[in-house]
Amino acid sequence: MPANVYTMEAVNLVCGDTGTEASAGRHTHLQIAELKLPGIEENYVDYTPGGAITAIEIPTHFQKLEATFNLNGWQPEIMGLLGQNNPELTRFTAYGLVRDRRSGGACQSVAVLWGRLGRVNPSAFRRGDLMVHEYSIRGIIHYDLRMSLKPKQEPSQIYYWNFFESRFEVYLDGKAVDLLKDMRTVLNLPNVSPPTEVLNA
Repeated sequence: MPANVYTMEAVNLVCGDTGTEASAGRHTHLQIAELKLPGIEENYVDYTPGGAITAIEIPTHFQKLEATFNLNGWQPEIMGLLGQNNPELTRFTAYGLVRDRRSGGACQSVAVLWGRLGRVNPSAFRRGDLMVHEYSIRGIIHYDLRMSLKPKQEPSQIYYWNFFESRFEVYLDGKAVDLLKDMRTVLNLPNVSPPTEVLNA
């Protein structure tokens, strides 16, 4: 694949999106000022054996996921999602317009998160400034990230993680690398299926 640069130009975060026309969620494309998708960070501990001259790092787990976003002004229909447990209100889908700098075409990124709206933090009001509300998606149990590499192409998988499936896949050159396959096999974990809501994502 030739070298290329992809840049994000616009985003629409849909809150409380069940993926059906009956409950299409709350679109924020006219209010959203900032979106930060979850950072994926592996946790390490130092290991210093008594018979070695150097220490090494041992990976232990991945840090919990959190996503944040800022909306301009007041959005009561989003603020009311705080602390909800209803599956219809805990799905968040971010659609991004990603520009292919080589061809100039518009590509799409899609991030699906299942979690709770755990923080609503209003900024201080000051005349002459635009007041915003800072939001945080916490307690994430499902994260699916995809992006198309060519205009009009279906988005390809980048990450797939589901807590209850004990499944974490990263995609390299279009092929899935299942990071937890050995663990499921050695621990004799059952072949669990994702919740119905995730299957319909």
